[in-house]
Amino acid sequence: MRRRAAAAVTAAAALALAGCGGADSGGGAELSVGSAYMPQPVSDMAAGFLTITNDGGTADRLTSVSSDAAGEVTVHETVDGAMRQAESLDIPAHGSLVLESGGNHLMFEQLKRKPKQGQKVSVELRFDRSDPVTVEIPVKSATYVPKTGH
Repeated sequence: MRRRAAAAVTAAAALALAGCGGADSGGGAELSVGSAYMPQPVSDMAAGFLTITNDGGTADRLTSVSSDAAGEVTVHETVDGAMRQAESLDIPAHGSLVLESGGNHLMFEQLKRKPKQGQKVSVELRFDRSDPVTVEIPVKSATYVPKTGH
């Protein structure tokens, strides 16, 4: 697991991937984060997208997110085309939680600064069972659409 975490940290510089969160010795959650990006904000709010993968045998939940770039970061879910704030989102064992445009996502509210394309925004993801994970989210153009992943 340490090799995977080290590889993920190395990839973070180029691909904005973050390493593993905490895992218990009983086959707990083994979390990694990838495909992170934020479209350059055009107002005092911004959205964030990423995938949390759980390679462990125990489910977990994303319970909160914070960033020094925003007064508040909330987790939103999209149900029947309507966006609403969620208390938490499930990360299944041996599965993924995908935060994507048009679906579940992060909302950065009360931006303290408007990050520009090419910059990164640091966020801390907190979970029900695992240790927090810090992710450097790259800021893409306002019209960016990923080619793969989300």
